[in-house]
Amino acid sequence: MNDGEIVIPGVYVSPQHLGALRKVYERLRGTEINWLVCAGMSLALHGMPVVVHDIDLQTDAPGAYAIERLFTEYATKPVAFSSTDRIRSHFGALTIDGIKVEIIGDIEKRAEDGSWEAAPNLGQHKLFVRVGDMQIPVISLEYECEAYRKMGRFEKAALVRGWLDNKLKCGNQASDTGIT
Repeated sequence: MNDGEIVIPGVYVSPQHLGALRKVYERLRGTEINWLVCAGMSLALHGMPVVVHDIDLQTDAPGAYAIERLFTEYATKPVAFSSTDRIRSHFGALTIDGIKVEIIGDIEKRAEDGSWEAAPNLGQHKLFVRVGDMQIPVISLEYECEAYRKMGRFEKAALVRGWLDNKLKCGNQASDTGIT
C-alpha cells in the first residue's frame, strides 16, 4: 500500500478521489443544500468491492445549480435539464483535481407504464458514513439497488442485492467504513 491509499477489503479508493471528496464535503457541509453521494463512490464507502471512477452527487434541482455556483472554478459541464428515454435530471459536471464529479438534481426514472416517477425524497434514503473526520452523506444501498434495476442496469442491481443479502446473513449493519 502506498502512502495515502485507502484499502477496504476488496475496495480501492484512490487518494485523488478522497481529496476531491474532501473538497466537496468541506464546501457543502453547513450549507442548506440537500445532497448525498451515490453510485460507485457510495458503493465503495458502504464497503462494497468496486473500483471508483468518479464521484456522483445527488441533490434536488435547486441544489444542483447551487453546487455548480459553489464550484464554478471546477465546472466542466454547466448544469442543465437533460433527458434520455429512461432517466432525466438537472445534470452537470465538475473536474476537481482530475476527478470527474457529476451533479444530478431531481433525478426521475421512467416507470414501466411510461410515466415519469417523481424525484426521490433524499432524506428518506440518506445515511452517513464516517470517512476519517468527515461524515459523508450516502444513498442507502436498498435505494441504489432499486434505482439500478429501474435504469435497466440489472447486473449492477444484482451485485448490490447480493452484497446486501450477505451483510444481512452476517449481521453486519455498520455504517462506518473506518477509512482514515
